[in-house]
Amino acid sequence: MRSITFPGAVALAALSFSVGFPGVAQQRAAAVEENSAAPPYADMADLVIASPLVIDATIRSTAKIKPAEALGVAPGATRFYVEADVNALVRGPGAIPPRVGYLLDAAPDPLGRVPKYRKSRVLLFARPVPGRADQVQLVTPGAQLGWSAASDALARRIVGEVLASDAPPAVTGIGSAFHVAGSLPGEGETQIFLRTADHRPVSLSILRRPGEQPRWAVALSEIIDDSAAPPKPDTLLWYRLACGLPRDLGDDSTASLSATDAAQAREDYRYVLERLGPCRRQLNGGSAPG
Repeated sequence: MRSITFPGAVALAALSFSVGFPGVAQQRAAAVEENSAAPPYADMADLVIASPLVIDATIRSTAKIKPAEALGVAPGATRFYVEADVNALVRGPGAIPPRVGYLLDAAPDPLGRVPKYRKSRVLLFARPVPGRADQVQLVTPGAQLGWSAASDALARRIVGEVLASDAPPAVTGIGSAFHVAGSLPGEGETQIFLRTADHRPVSLSILRRPGEQPRWAVALSEIIDDSAAPPKPDTLLWYRLACGLPRDLGDDSTASLSATDAAQAREDYRYVLERLGPCRRQLNGGSAPG
């Protein structure tokens, strides 16, 4: 495998990989079998949301970047300049060249061997390089995934959800919480209003009746009506809540409530988190890309 001095590699490397190197181990495998499972929904959503470009490509060639130009490369990792032929543009503002180049940091395999990627089919999660139509930047060091039918289908589904006109907004925190006790012991309703990135209204409601399981729902408008329901797992609304909600209902959200009502609101909030389940991630060290 040849080693090259890639024009602009130093500047591009500093821009592409300044976030550190969680996920570099994901680049050990040269390819993923077509029947391999997709990564968890949260991992794929992290990548899709962060990526103006999602590309189905086949790697045409790789060349090692000289160590002197591989600024910030993780210990033991190798930086490559990769050229890949575009099979399909899964997400993007328009057409891109039929071949693109990018930088990739790869860790050695368990036997210490440098990975070989030539002819591997991959999914790239990237951003354009200003002034270089034929170059892209991976949004994280782990943003090249081996292609599989399942991963491709999940990426395309999430792209559709993200670009939909009614896509739910990102949750940035919790506003006020309210609780109204019913006339019977154990009866009551809690409403929790969420803060969102674009200030659109999102709220949670939890209804308790004696002898029944609590019922909860999420509303994406000012009005909570009979159509409100819990989100389906592994959807963008589920992701916004399961991965965006804080783990506790803060004291500022219940400041206007009595101690009894505040305690009930916190219990109802914990119930919502339990029903949502964990925001499970495997890639990028278990954290969303910035």
